Amino acid sequence: MSRRILIILGQPSSHSLCASLAHTYADAARRSGAEVRLLSLGEMYFDPILRHGYAHVQPLEPDLRDAQIDIAWAQHLVWVYPIWWGGLPALLKGFLDRIFLPGFAFKYRANSVLWDRLLTGRTAELLVTMDSPPWYYRWVQRQPGHRQMKQAILEFSGIRPVRVHSFGPVVNSSDAARAGWIRRACKLGARAGA
Repeated sequence: MSRRILIILGQPSSHSLCASLAHTYADAARRSGAEVRLLSLGEMYFDPILRHGYAHVQPLEPDLRDAQIDIAWAQHLVWVYPIWWGGLPALLKGFLDRIFLPGFAFKYRANSVLWDRLLTGRTAELLVTMDSPPWYYRWVQRQPGHRQMKQAILEFSGIRPVRVHSFGPVVNSSDAARAGWIRRACKLGARAGA
C-alpha cells in the first residue's frame, strides 16, 4: 500500500522558493510510489481570522472543509513555508486557527486541563525557508516559529515525530545554493514516498 502524503504550501506566492521545494518534494514522493495531494494556501478561499475564538462556531468554507478531509486522509503531512518576522506567515497561521479546531485536532477532557490528541498516527516534516542563517535562528533567536509549529500545534494534536528542515539564508543566496536546496527537497520526498 502506498503512503498517503499531504503537502501544504504555506507561502502565499506560487512563484517562490517554497513553491519549488513543495513541487519538487511532491514529484519525488510520487516517483517513489506515494499517493500525494498538494494544498496551496494562496489559491484557497477562506477567512483566515477565527472571529470569535471557540465561543461561537464559525462555519468552514468549502476549501477548509476539503483541507480537513485531506488532513484526515494523510499519513504524513509536509508543511512548506517561510519564516517571516521569526514566525509563521499570517495566512498559514490563519489556516491553522480555522481548521485545527476542538473536535478535529484535539478535545479537552471534561472538567480538566488535559486533552485528547485527535490527529495521532500521523507524522510530519517542516520545510522552512528563512533569510536568517539557520544557526542564528536556532541559537540566537531560539527558533520561535519552529517550536510553535512543532510543539504547540502539531505535537499538541498528536502528530509525531515532526522533523524540521531549515533552508537559508535565502536573501542574496546563489543559484548553486538554491539548486542544492531543491536537490535536498527531492531526496526528502523520495525518502518519504518509499
